[in-house]
Amino acid sequence: MPAPVITSTAGGAFTPSQQGKVRDIYALGDRLLLCATDRLSAFDVILPDGIPGKGEVLTRISAFWFQKLAHVVPHHLISIAQEDLPEPFRSRPDIFGGRSMLVRASRPLPVECIVRGYLSGSGWSEYKRTGSVCGITLPAGLRESDELPEPIFTPTTKAAIGEHDENITFEQMSAILGADRAREVRDVSIRLYTEGVAHARTRGIIIADTKFEFGVDERGGLVWIDEAMTPDSSRFWPMAAYAPGGAQPSFDKQFVRDYLTAITWDKRPPAPSLPADVIATTAQKYGEALTLITGSSLQ
Repeated sequence: MPAPVITSTAGGAFTPSQQGKVRDIYALGDRLLLCATDRLSAFDVILPDGIPGKGEVLTRISAFWFQKLAHVVPHHLISIAQEDLPEPFRSRPDIFGGRSMLVRASRPLPVECIVRGYLSGSGWSEYKRTGSVCGITLPAGLRESDELPEPIFTPTTKAAIGEHDENITFEQMSAILGADRAREVRDVSIRLYTEGVAHARTRGIIIADTKFEFGVDERGGLVWIDEAMTPDSSRFWPMAAYAPGGAQPSFDKQFVRDYLTAITWDKRPPAPSLPADVIATTAQKYGEALTLITGSSLQ
């Protein structure tokens, strides 16, 4: 496997203006360059080991969804082609090639928009305690990984790196964004998820849940930003192996989460190193997700 790209730099004054858990962000006036590194986070902690090829998988899957679902809501993507990147990024394909998105800048909304079609993860944990998820009462007797009667919108706060996102109700989100914007964000999120799920099913994948982020452009319009239904922001399950009543095999980083849950670690920095076989298997799962969703593969 090629060496993972953990950090990026274009040299000179071209250093990231901001770093997320995975992406290095370069401010270019009214545009941004988002470089998806091979960093991996779990339980809101960045792991010391990267997953080779992961950044390219995230970039290409995001570009696929942005283009396929552009009729639902405008997105921020301009191009992922290396020849369209400005200098000096264009001259560094070894770092930026295949993993960079040139996007339009916008003002990010201070919430993350989760849509759940299946009962899993923190939603399952909350349901066991309360019978509801983010204030939404669900039918009694549901099992882990059961499909919900209809997708539910469960927003969270947007926490800083190293801190945990907190589930909030739709009413709390409305207090943050305003009622009209909150309804727009909710309705767009559910439509994106519903159309994404329909395509994924034709490719043998269940998208159990996913996270969307949105911004506002200079005219006040809603813009889909960040990433789009990737293995980092979603739970991807193989349809052929789906068996509700427990955890499901996946094409996402749940494999790493399961490993970290099985060892002794308090979910606080510093994170432990990953064994070589966990890294290799995770890289394979990300590559499979790319092929199934888009029909293309890594070189």
